[in-house]
Amino acid sequence: MLTELKKRVLAANLELQRAKLVICTWGNVSGIDREKGLIVIKPSGVPYDELTVEKMVVVDTDGRVVEGGLKPSSDTPTHLQLYMHFPEIGGVAHTHSPWATAWAQTRKAIPCFGTTHADYCYGEIPCTRQLTAAEISGDYEANTGRVIVESLQGRDCMDFPGILVASHAPFTWGKDPEETVENSLVLEEIAKISFLTRMIDPMAPAIGKELLDRHFLRKHGAGAYYGQGKK
Repeated sequence: MLTELKKRVLAANLELQRAKLVICTWGNVSGIDREKGLIVIKPSGVPYDELTVEKMVVVDTDGRVVEGGLKPSSDTPTHLQLYMHFPEIGGVAHTHSPWATAWAQTRKAIPCFGTTHADYCYGEIPCTRQLTAAEISGDYEANTGRVIVESLQGRDCMDFPGILVASHAPFTWGKDPEETVENSLVLEEIAKISFLTRMIDPMAPAIGKELLDRHFLRKHGAGAYYGQGKK
């Protein structure tokens, strides 16, 4: 079942490790088949070096395992919330990459200081509010997804490569698992560059709207012209 998607999700998970965005068993990537209503995700607590296509877990949109002999990632309910609320998303990733996680631990959004950031994100990268004690003691992973959805109300989720969960770490998404991993890599680099900018000048201003619009829209707007286009 979903052999091709399993291969892609496996490759995406291994790319997180290759790009040094995860260590040990931290992090996960999933991908969704919208027509079938099924999600492929990394198994919980399995080292990356031991992952195979056969070990990928298939769950339905309620989180029930429909194929696979291992438990799915403990973050599966968070992924499901994002898939449920954002139909544009085809992949979700979660890492504890150090620069982005450092920003998450400050509970602060990452300001958009320049064009490197603006090429991928239309303004600051948001940070969620903290979960309440009841949300933490209850359906924690699903509530993590819900607080992400809450933070993006009134925004286009595709205007952002991802989000910081307060006191936790980043989640990213994209049109497919491959783009999702790229966005994890981009978010980590943006977090690093923004930190260094703050260190050089704690009062550094955010990018101007005109330059933000130009850089974001030339790659993602209706008249986008960056790159070679679709053949």
